[in-house]
Amino acid sequence: MIVPIHQNASNTSPSPRGKRCGEGKSRFGAESGFTLIELLVVIAIIAVLAGLLLPALARAKGTAKKSACISNMRQLGLSWRMYLDDNNSRFPDRRDLKDSLPGGYKPWTSWPRSDPRAGWAAVVLERYLRDTKIYECPSIRSGPLRNAVQAHQFGGFDTNTAPTVNYWMWRFDTTDDPVELDNFWGKPEDQCAPDLRAANNPFIGIPSGPVEVELAVDPYFPITIGSLEVDIRGWSAHLGGRNRLMLDGHVEHFKDARTR
Repeated sequence: MIVPIHQNASNTSPSPRGKRCGEGKSRFGAESGFTLIELLVVIAIIAVLAGLLLPALARAKGTAKKSACISNMRQLGLSWRMYLDDNNSRFPDRRDLKDSLPGGYKPWTSWPRSDPRAGWAAVVLERYLRDTKIYECPSIRSGPLRNAVQAHQFGGFDTNTAPTVNYWMWRFDTTDDPVELDNFWGKPEDQCAPDLRAANNPFIGIPSGPVEVELAVDPYFPITIGSLEVDIRGWSAHLGGRNRLMLDGHVEHFKDARTR
């Protein structure tokens, strides 16, 4: 006789999927999603981190551009050294270029009062400095001074091919005849510092020697010059100061409280 087998409910075999009814809900289901408050907290944390990191990244980028500018000036200084060695240590007298280059000689009524733009130097140094990007300060290309007319001059007569020169050279900023004591047109290198001492110009100071004589510099627009346009007043090429090439060939960063 066949005895029927009675199954106990507790020994019921698993479903074909191997899971009891109700099992298998994902822990990522709707009941485990982010609430609105949690999303807002995450967004707030991201905003705080961005506020902390972005200024640091901007400073790092500015430092890199300042270093690239210093490198440019060092190469410019080497080019002037080669020129002076080839010309009996005498600077050129190219006041004609100040007048004849595109834009001409253009003193400003606000700042600068003369015209320290150095497009003429790119013409004089053409055989010594082939990389014309050296004349461009990377901070000016993308900074608040990118449209400042005073910070740009073509270094040649063909505006399609001539390099853009950003740097200033204050000791070659006028076309006066005779040459003033505080200008270097046509002067021997060893006469420059003594002439500046004789000029006794408070704006320039009394240099003890070539190490204290500025040859080239980044453009800068002191906040104390009230007649300057608002969008450039107080700005310099680099944060709080400018790079300077000195007559002895060294380059330094000069802090200026009049610029931000």
